[in-house]
Amino acid sequence: MSETVDIGATIISLMRGVIYREDDEDIWLNLHEKRGAIMDHFATIGVEVVVDDAEGYAYLRAHEPAEGETVLPRLVRRRPLSRNLSLLLVLLRKRLMEFETTDEGRLVLSTEEIQQLYSVFFPNTSNEAKEADRVKRLIRDAAELRFLKQLSSNPNSWEVRRIIKAYVDAETMQDFAARLEEYAQTYQEASPASDSIESAGTEEENE
Repeated sequence: MSETVDIGATIISLMRGVIYREDDEDIWLNLHEKRGAIMDHFATIGVEVVVDDAEGYAYLRAHEPAEGETVLPRLVRRRPLSRNLSLLLVLLRKRLMEFETTDEGRLVLSTEEIQQLYSVFFPNTSNEAKEADRVKRLIRDAAELRFLKQLSSNPNSWEVRRIIKAYVDAETMQDFAARLEEYAQTYQEASPASDSIESAGTEEENE
């Protein structure tokens, strides 16, 4: 395989979403060997390549132009999250933080454990089956955004991917902690929230 094809495969993988060292070691190795060329490629279209070697993942982030720089159309789009999905991500981030203080390795939760995390804030439901279905839909949404990974050996188990730490930072955690009580009091059908996430891909791919 030629060097150009190697670089092309890595570029395409990044445009499709987050890449993980454990999922594709060849792509990860190529990213490091050709990092300069790959970063230069994305820099020309206003995109930064973020690499976290400690956690073993890489993703694309829109470059914020400095004063005087040409503002390019966004390749990496901000995707609005529903209030309920935003809450689930914060709860998963909090659970991962607790896990990392006492354990090493991967945090794997069952569907029921994730439902329990979520239901703590909304215990007074009159239709448990409906709420369970709601959380299952949120789990699928989180998996599509690559914050969760369904285990092939056990479809009822989900790995919380560490990329969630890059998107749900300490400031976001604090903000949501202050609003959790409000969420519990005003719980209703999911509605668009002001929070957003950057997702790699072209305009057409994300429509």
